[in-house]
Amino acid sequence: MGETSAGAAVGAAVDAARAAGAAGTSWRRAGVAGAAIGVVAAGAAAGVAIERLTVGRGMRQKARLALDSAGPYGSLRGEPGRARAEDGTELYYEVDPADPAAEDAAPRRRRLFGRRDPAPVTVVFSHGYCLNQDSWHFQRAALRGTVRAVYWDQRSHGRSGRGRAQAEERVPVDIDQLGRDLKAVIDAAAPEGPLVLVGHSMGGMTVMALADQYPELIRDRVIGVAFVGTSSGKLGEVDYGLPVAGVNAVRRVLPGVLKALGQRAELVEKGRRATADLFAGVVKRYSFASRDVDPAVARFAERMIEGTPIDVVAEFYPAFAGHDKADALPHFAALPVLVLAGDKDLITPSGHSEAMADLLPDAELVIVPDAGHLAMLEHPETVTDRLADLVVRAREQARSTAV
Repeated sequence: MGETSAGAAVGAAVDAARAAGAAGTSWRRAGVAGAAIGVVAAGAAAGVAIERLTVGRGMRQKARLALDSAGPYGSLRGEPGRARAEDGTELYYEVDPADPAAEDAAPRRRRLFGRRDPAPVTVVFSHGYCLNQDSWHFQRAALRGTVRAVYWDQRSHGRSGRGRAQAEERVPVDIDQLGRDLKAVIDAAAPEGPLVLVGHSMGGMTVMALADQYPELIRDRVIGVAFVGTSSGKLGEVDYGLPVAGVNAVRRVLPGVLKALGQRAELVEKGRRATADLFAGVVKRYSFASRDVDPAVARFAERMIEGTPIDVVAEFYPAFAGHDKADALPHFAALPVLVLAGDKDLITPSGHSEAMADLLPDAELVIVPDAGHLAMLEHPETVTDRLADLVVRAREQARSTAV
């Protein structure tokens, strides 16, 4: 492995840009900027250790294309719909209906639920920063036809519209806005009936913001909640696995750097493409912990993250520093709750999930061994099984309470 200093990371970025054939000072600077944004998009900062690249660039490009064409990940689609946020932003969602007659639904239902009945319920999935609804690919494949499920893209992510308040009025994104967006999606896609809310990373924060602003919705309709790799606050204390000096340097300069890069999106996007190999290494380090992650899955995660525009990455990042929703967690205290994290998550460390579980003493806390930030892609069966169990527990508790 290479050095872990910020200077070494910048050096690696320059080397990657040169190896990619970048020409001219502006292009090389764009390469460095793209590498920096790649780090941020993966939830990290400059100073990560990167192995020196030894495979030819053409070979690496061919490998990426082969993985893109071979991997089925992100190919599942449902019934499309659109909700409108309070500022007019169009939010895209898809619904997978419960359909016991669907092909292969019965054996999957038996494997996940046995003889227990999870229906009727709508499970609403909220994805994380720089991802989209396809990040739930494995859970979607397993649950398809067994329960009604809603998958949506956060504003400025995936197929949802660019945040109007951000693009037109330069209003910063905050987590409370995302909570209101989730309310708009629920109103459009699941206006009635019991709900189970599932959120990963920023999606979990979105669920907390929903509860903070709409406690009556949680009280009246939500019967279960799952928090996957998320945090209720104190994200400014996360060190991303970096030495103290590197973390302090990043915290001091990153907000200004991001703002500047967001204003030069076209140039930075070129640099981001030029440093694709460095970007892939960073994504893998901060997304997964296992050594044997399927290369097609790793490429799938990389593709989602690199598909998030640079200005959106810059626009959302400051919101996390002010995120503090510990006071919203008691709204879930009476419900079945799953709190799940990877034991080697460098972005939202498992200690944050443990702190959440301390505030929800009846919650099921699951720390997944040898898992990073994207546990639902890295250990899909573990996450899916825990979610299926949560849905059943939620339905059983709701029924017993109603009697």
